[in-house]
Amino acid sequence: MEASSWDALRKQARKLEAQLDEQMTSYRRLVSLKSNGSETDLEPGIEHSLKQLQQVNLQMQIWVSSGGSQIISHTLTRHKEILQDLTQEFYRLQSSRRAKQERSSLLLDFRDFDRAKADMEDGADTEQHALLKEQAAIGRSSGQMDNVISQAQATLGTLALQRSTFGGITTKISNVSSRLPTVNHILSSIKRKKSMDTIILSLVASICTFLMLIYWLSK
Repeated sequence: MEASSWDALRKQARKLEAQLDEQMTSYRRLVSLKSNGSETDLEPGIEHSLKQLQQVNLQMQIWVSSGGSQIISHTLTRHKEILQDLTQEFYRLQSSRRAKQERSSLLLDFRDFDRAKADMEDGADTEQHALLKEQAAIGRSSGQMDNVISQAQATLGTLALQRSTFGGITTKISNVSSRLPTVNHILSSIKRKKSMDTIILSLVASICTFLMLIYWLSK
């Protein structure tokens, strides 16, 4: 690829990182406040930007694997670290938001239960009380399931990043392995030449010693 392709990819990555930084700033502020549903309006946009940035990083990885320099490889590593940090923070904030919603739901269920209990004490119907209690239990179970799902999504995001990183390492290992036969051939040739030089030197030394011995005996 041409150098301009790398420059275009890096420019796109920086643009997406700046966009994500603004989105995450708004998301942090909304999550820190009382949950009112606004966070969910931001979540699809953040997830879309994260996927776009991941695709750009994959294209940059392909560029580096095709023969990029060490400086370019370090730059790609930095972009991957930024993507991983943003992804992990997003899923952490998302889990926190859903935990808040679960607590709010539980408090609402308890209030409904207290009202139902008060109605029972005032002579309300027993069947209605049982239904309200069952509804509260279902609400608590749903909140717990949402929390488990959010944790699973965070784990999935981390695994996706790790798979991308390991994929780049595998590509580099494959490139090195494809060059190993040539390297091994060169090393074998050097080793054979060294052995031949050793044999020749040994023969020359033996002949010289033999000639000197004959000369000494002939005197």
